[in-house]
Amino acid sequence: MKVCPNCKNNIDDASVFCAVCGANVTAPQPEPQPTVEYAQPIPPQGAPEPSAAYAQQTPPQGQPVPPQGVPYYNGAQPQADQFDHTSEFDEKDIADNKLVAMLIYLLGIIGIVVAFLVKKESPYLNFHIRQGIKFVIIETLASLATALLCWTCIAPIVGGVFLTALAVVQIIAFFDVCNGKAKEAPIVRSFKFLD
Repeated sequence: MKVCPNCKNNIDDASVFCAVCGANVTAPQPEPQPTVEYAQPIPPQGAPEPSAAYAQQTPPQGQPVPPQGVPYYNGAQPQADQFDHTSEFDEKDIADNKLVAMLIYLLGIIGIVVAFLVKKESPYLNFHIRQGIKFVIIETLASLATALLCWTCIAPIVGGVFLTALAVVQIIAFFDVCNGKAKEAPIVRSFKFLD
């Protein structure tokens, strides 16, 4: 009597197919492959734990797949936002001065004056005051250049587009403050004065 490799049922020696599951019993069966257990790598002392996003990556085609439980790294490192300074400030300082920092981006010069009066030596508020002053200076310079070159046909268009882009960036900075962030605004950060 033969044994069906699929369902393990006893079948006649002359049978080609299993009467229970229909599997071909004459085809040569592959030999079972031994399973290999890999030890988990031990990271060096003090090494940071890999993030889940990098541990789930798969290697490019043609490269060997690492054993289960061993993360694959393609050399990419997480990028920290170099313009985000939120971690440099105390959470209490952010919570206490968030409302005043919002006024800087909403009211322009008036918001900056209010922040100067309320400041109370807050590093978080000082950061946003510097950002607000940059916005005011850049808006003033762009408006003056547009007004002086209004006789050309291109300067008012370029000036209007730039001032609109600056207003959009200011709105983004306002929403960053609403979320308790301290990020350098995209256009303003390229001007290094007041840093």
